[in-house]
Amino acid sequence: MLRLPLVALLTALIPMAASADEKVLNVAAPFEIKSADPVLSGDIFLKMDVVETLVNADASGRLLPGLSDGWKVSGDNLAWRFHIRPGVKFHDGSPLTAEAAANALNWSVKKEGVLTKAPIASIVAEGEDVVISLSKPFAALPAFLAEYRTGILAPAAYAADGTVTALIGTGAFRATKLQPPMNLEAERFDAYWAGAPKLQAVQYSGVSRSETRALMAEAGDAEVVVNLDPASVSRLKAVDTVDVESVSLPRLLLLKINLASPFFDTVEERKALSLAIDRAGLAQAVLRYPAAATQMFPPAMAGWHDAALAPLAYDAAAAKTAFAEAGWTPGPDGVLQKDGQRFEVELLTYPDRPELPLTAAVLEQLFRDVGIAVTINSTNSSEIPAKHAAGTLQMALFARNFALVPDPIGTLMQDYAPNGDWGAMGWRNADFTAAVQKMAADGGTPAERAALAATLHAEMPVIPIAWYQQTAAISKKVKGIVIDPYERTLGLKSAEFVQ
Repeated sequence: MLRLPLVALLTALIPMAASADEKVLNVAAPFEIKSADPVLSGDIFLKMDVVETLVNADASGRLLPGLSDGWKVSGDNLAWRFHIRPGVKFHDGSPLTAEAAANALNWSVKKEGVLTKAPIASIVAEGEDVVISLSKPFAALPAFLAEYRTGILAPAAYAADGTVTALIGTGAFRATKLQPPMNLEAERFDAYWAGAPKLQAVQYSGVSRSETRALMAEAGDAEVVVNLDPASVSRLKAVDTVDVESVSLPRLLLLKINLASPFFDTVEERKALSLAIDRAGLAQAVLRYPAAATQMFPPAMAGWHDAALAPLAYDAAAAKTAFAEAGWTPGPDGVLQKDGQRFEVELLTYPDRPELPLTAAVLEQLFRDVGIAVTINSTNSSEIPAKHAAGTLQMALFARNFALVPDPIGTLMQDYAPNGDWGAMGWRNADFTAAVQKMAADGGTPAERAALAATLHAEMPVIPIAWYQQTAAISKKVKGIVIDPYERTLGLKSAEFVQ
């Protein structure tokens, strides 16, 4: 009896799409829009086909031409030339030129984005080419230019200080209204270089609660709903107006720990913590699909997953023994202690992904069973990098996408070589860092990738818990929607209404 009133309430509170008769396709997802700047708002503008990058990638991570229709590198590997695709227009009618693309990339490289990890000496326009000069070879550069934070905006989108004041891209849809943090409206861009899309308009609604998004799918208030909780997936599979689709992702559910703390400063303690995690049971109870992570890289990450690694195991008794060998003994209340300090930690997570608070609750029980007292703090996701920077983070549960840069070396550079806000904290491995830098420079070999995976498996700067599937509810009124493993597209530029 509560369902219809709740949907009516949502209609009043959330900027919904127009009716299907008006041919507006609405996408509902949990992520907020921070601003018009792609550096700040995640991959929303990329997925909504409003903003594009110089380099694209397919569903297997293979690099493809984007706004650059081809590129080449000099003999010394220090200068890359990206030819700008002719005939492309920005949404304000201005042409995409090499100068405009270089301007956008120069602003991106000055911000907190992936390009700060590349050894870029200069970005300039030469004729129809964007020329990127490097201080040392960097074979991963084209992959870095596929990442959403390198999205190309028109010169008119930027203020004099580089602040993005308007969302003016080159995509199949032109932004008509941007209302952070919840709403983006866009209409078909008839001058789109690859041909105008079939949809008249699209809309994005940032809705944090998974149950709310599921109700939107069920009521027909959103044609595409992503990041569903397992209970909603089960219910929506019985709804005859939607299809529920899933795809494996190069994304991990990870436990980040502060290796500078006395709780996790030895490999033995980290391995003991890992032994306390019943991954298979957790995946079955919370995620409801077989997703237990046996190592850092899932099978979906071809070339990085190593079937030869010994799988991460669950053994609570062995965990207790390992903690005892590390000097941790149960106190009067059963909580481990050493040198007068209780093994009591805060576990930080966030509700944007519905599985995270549920997983945190399961981990709290599993850790309690081996003598660790955990206090869960479900808050804003920005608290994780903030507490990392302040050095006050003890433990955090989050999801990390290893394919934001289609080559996983990009995430490794940001997170583990030597560390990053969403990766290692207090971990230093000079050989690992050097190996990552070498692979970024020359592309690496299968043996080198296996060695990196083995190091992360052995030293556990973070603890893998589960591999991800992306699950979406798609209205049967539309066709052509894509659930991309690399989370770059929803297929909006080729989608259409069929009813």
